[in-house]
Amino acid sequence: MRIKVLIWQEHDIWCGSVPALPGCHTWAQTEEELMAMLEDAISGWLEVASQNHNSEIGLDRKLVELSL
Repeated sequence: MRIKVLIWQEHDIWCGSVPALPGCHTWAQTEEELMAMLEDAISGWLEVASQNHNSEIGLDRKLVELSL
């Protein structure tokens, strides 16, 4: 999956936000650490969204995951 991420440095802290995933933000001390934190944040966001979506899916439907 490819996703665009906005990163910036603010007062010696690296910050990251994922515009496509509302509320998906994180921060770290270094840019390298931020990249790892962003991967974790995105994975967690998608997992929670998937679990919430599964509870809304009826028995005649199923949720599938595609890799692009």
